[in-house]
Amino acid sequence: MLDIELKLKELIKLGLKELGVEVELNQIVIERSKDKSHGDYATTVALQMARTLHKSPRDIALELVKHLNADYISKTEIAGPGFINFFVKSDSLSSIIKTIVEQDEHYGESKEEHNERINVEFVSANPTGDLHLGHARGAAIGDCICRLYKKANYKVTREYYVNDAGNQINNLAKSLRVRYHEALGDNSLEFPEDGYHGEDVANIAKILVQEVGDKYLVDSDESFAYFRKRGTELELAKLVKDLEMFRVTFDVFTSELDIRNAGKVEKVLEKLNPYIYEDEGAKFLRTTDFTDDKDRVLIKSDGSYTYLLPDIAYHQDKLERGYDKLIDCLGADHHGYIERMKSSLQILGYNPNTLDIELIQMVRLFKDGQEYKMSKRTGNALSMKELCEEVGVDAVRYFFVSRAASSHLDFDLDLASKMESSNPVFYAQYAHARLATVLEKGKDYELDLEGKELNHEKEVALLKILVDFPKEIAQCALNRAPYKMTNYIQKLATAIHEFYTECRVIDESNTSLTSSRLALAKASKIVMRNALDTIGVNAPEKM
Repeated sequence: MLDIELKLKELIKLGLKELGVEVELNQIVIERSKDKSHGDYATTVALQMARTLHKSPRDIALELVKHLNADYISKTEIAGPGFINFFVKSDSLSSIIKTIVEQDEHYGESKEEHNERINVEFVSANPTGDLHLGHARGAAIGDCICRLYKKANYKVTREYYVNDAGNQINNLAKSLRVRYHEALGDNSLEFPEDGYHGEDVANIAKILVQEVGDKYLVDSDESFAYFRKRGTELELAKLVKDLEMFRVTFDVFTSELDIRNAGKVEKVLEKLNPYIYEDEGAKFLRTTDFTDDKDRVLIKSDGSYTYLLPDIAYHQDKLERGYDKLIDCLGADHHGYIERMKSSLQILGYNPNTLDIELIQMVRLFKDGQEYKMSKRTGNALSMKELCEEVGVDAVRYFFVSRAASSHLDFDLDLASKMESSNPVFYAQYAHARLATVLEKGKDYELDLEGKELNHEKEVALLKILVDFPKEIAQCALNRAPYKMTNYIQKLATAIHEFYTECRVIDESNTSLTSSRLALAKASKIVMRNALDTIGVNAPEKM
């Protein structure tokens, strides 16, 4: 695979060796030139070496360029105090076309295997209702992080933690009990104060009537346990179905109830004991001995667990399964959770840096310039499913990952619905569709995978972006930054549109040029499809 930056680093390393300096490749910085008059790539290595060699950067640059000769470099220039600019031959860039076409859907994937086992837990919404927009953004970002990790050849597991224990599930069971009675014509029961009024609970009650008839009309421990268990199962099944519609799947579902029933909470409590003290009947964990700002309650004065204790047991369970890195994607309201969990892991003897937490900021919807909050159908906040029905899965996913997780997101429903270039999703997908159309028209031409005729500035600009794709994936994965992939996609789309507009792809009077440009179109189409796939967005053939 063509990797000009790596080749340049290797060349500079050899050049420095001739000057008597040994460096590692990662010490050499190569940057893409922003101004094409400054070449394709630039390095500040001469400035870095000034102190080591006791010479001015410019003198070092003058000496160094004597050793920087290669068949893929057309020329080198020294600029300013000692910057070295590299101009790359266009035929060296065009060699990437064959690599892309041959690797097809695998282009961009890393061959460097990472042995670290990573667990990414995301969404983990309580199975008590529909997924809201916060869940949806967490789903999109978590899923994209996993996609990027996979492309970059990391061992990654997608996990959903099912909160099927505690009061919220009891409230679900109580709500379902009332709706079940109502579905059978009994309206005598009072709806619980903290119950769930959602339409989904009433729908589940109707399903239960179909399954068991009036078997659980008489209240008992057995009937409550049934409402609790079956209600959780059906709510979770609905969430899973909605997430699959959103192109999000999981490898592992871990039940909080299973964690508790397996005695893992008691096991972790025993390990934490040296750091536990009692105050007014409650049991506290001394997390302030580590990085937390205050000690945390593990067991309330009534003997019930806080959510923190089973969460600690759950994280230990994950580490005991052999994961080297835990990544939790949580809502922005979990800011205080970070240090208390890291402190807890440290008490258990783990490196707190095994856990990273991505805090997902909130989403606001706007329509006609006004904040848009309510579903017309339910009168409640718009759900993930409803938003997808309104503007499409592609738009929702793209917009949700287009900004860093740490940034608030204002989602413009009008913009997401537009079929024009101002809509970044349409702009990117249309670039792919354009290439599909021209390739269909040129299907009878033989492709020149060497790209021998490619030298137009728009062709060269596009080739440079195609070359960068594997590096972009690696960097986005390393930094867990799906939003940077959308930046790359927009840059690629712009380059494709400019190439399409300024370079006539099919020219019957110039078969050789046509073959080269069709090959470039095919390679660009592959990369756009692969790039969109990293964020779970479709690449349509027609629009």
